[in-house]
Parts: sequence; C-alpha cells; structure tokens
Amino acid sequence: MSERSAAPGALVLVQDLVNTLDLESGADTLDTADGRARFGLPEGDAAGVESARTLREALRAALLAHAGHPPHRGVVPLGTLLAKAPLVVTVDPADGSAALAPVDRGALLSRVATAVAEGVAAGTWIRLKACEAADCHWAYYDRSPAGRGRWCSMQVCGARAKMRRYRSKRPRPQPERAGTRQEPKRATEPQPGPGGS
Repeated sequence: MSERSAAPGALVLVQDLVNTLDLESGADTLDTADGRARFGLPEGDAAGVESARTLREALRAALLAHAGHPPHRGVVPLGTLLAKAPLVVTVDPADGSAALAPVDRGALLSRVATAVAEGVAAGTWIRLKACEAADCHWAYYDRSPAGRGRWCSMQVCGARAKMRRYRSKRPRPQPERAGTRQEPKRATEPQPGPGGS
C-alpha cells in the first residue's frame, strides 16, 4: 500500500481519514492519541472516535463505488451521515466570492461534508477512489488521463493482481492417480524389421 497521489484541496482530509486504517496489518491510527488529535477528536471521546470510524467506512464504500465496486452492505450510506452536517454559504464582502463552510468548524463530519461538496463542485470528488485490492482499499487520487485507475500503486497492488490473474490462467499439471498411467501408443501397422521388409 502506498499513496499513488495526494488528493487536491480539502479532499486530502477525506483521503487521510480513509487511510487511518491499514487493512493488511490491521493498524488503526485512530487508536493513537496523535491520530485522534490529527482529526480534532478530543481525548477520551469514545463516541467521537466510533463516529469517525463509521464515517471512515462510509467514505471508503463511496470511494470503492468510484472505482466501480458494488455497494457495501452493512455500511451506513455516506449521504445519511453527511445529511447531519450543517453547512452554510459564506460570501466574502470584499470580492463577493462564495464558499461552503461548516457551521461547526471543529466537527469532523462538517469538515468532511465541506470537502466532499468542494470536490463535487471542482469535479475532483469522483477521482478520489479506493484501491481495488481486497487487502488494501487504500484511498488514492486517480490522476490517470482516462480516470480508470484501479490500484493505489501499480508497483504493489497492481503487480500482485496481475500476477494472481496470470497464475490463475496457467494450466496446472494434473497429478497422476494410481492405476491410471497411460501406456505409450503402439503403432497399429506392423513395422518393418531391421532388414527393410
């Protein structure tokens, strides 16, 4: 698992949250004080950590969908979670520019909702994907020209997938079973002897 490419703008928050869990090793950054602090989760807030994990898996399911995977069962739909994150439109009086902003700037859910909304507006949300490898599902930003990337790293996950596919297509030698050994075929017509006739 390696980061293929960092997501642009605020989507890096989404990418970082999804990548707090390393599926291959089982290591979860949200289990550490530094990891929780990185996402503004207060120490001792078990409910907040559990909510962050629920959000992480909903995001991962959406990113897998971006890569063409079917919906995940047992995961709270991302839209259901984001509906609970109030956002406001702010307008800069100096130049009139507008932007979405979380009502509660410290709430992780609101910051993620803002990042997703900005990504949708910029056309970048759909390119944030989760690796196809079942033991990875690492979030990466697909910068391929056609937007059809499948793995976080072609050198690791992509190479493993291609090797598995290659091995599955190779014919496997069949083990010999006792009593089924085939004798070499004998010619049906008499063969000439050493004298020629």
